[in-house]
Amino acid sequence: MLARTGVLGDLDRVTRQLAHAGDGTVIPVDAWRDDDVLFVQFDLPGMDRSSVDLTVERGTLVLSAERPSPIPAGAEPVLTERPTGRFTRRLILSDALDADAAQAVYDNGVLTLRLPLAAHAKPRKIAISGGGPKQVTA
Repeated sequence: MLARTGVLGDLDRVTRQLAHAGDGTVIPVDAWRDDDVLFVQFDLPGMDRSSVDLTVERGTLVLSAERPSPIPAGAEPVLTERPTGRFTRRLILSDALDADAAQAVYDNGVLTLRLPLAAHAKPRKIAISGGGPKQVTA
């Protein structure tokens, strides 16, 4: 496997972390880079937008959301396969990403996070200055 360094290596590291939830509960995630933006999508089916909380503190993204049980109090559960309760996902963000400019949209149970590349991490052209052609003297 090839290891990437710099900005691309940092983005690879973030992407690898997306596959691991800290509390054992897996929130399915897709992530991809398009030009200077990292997109991350979290599947949160059955969770009301008002229960979704997304924060960034000291380079750590924390997503938490709650899916209540659909079974009314006092009812006898017959089959319960869908997980309920509070779900949390933590991701370490690279300093190559501009978390202050992040945008999030929640639609049809999918949270899409848009994280642009930080200005200091974007490739930029460096001007080259110098005199005219030099002569080689023997």
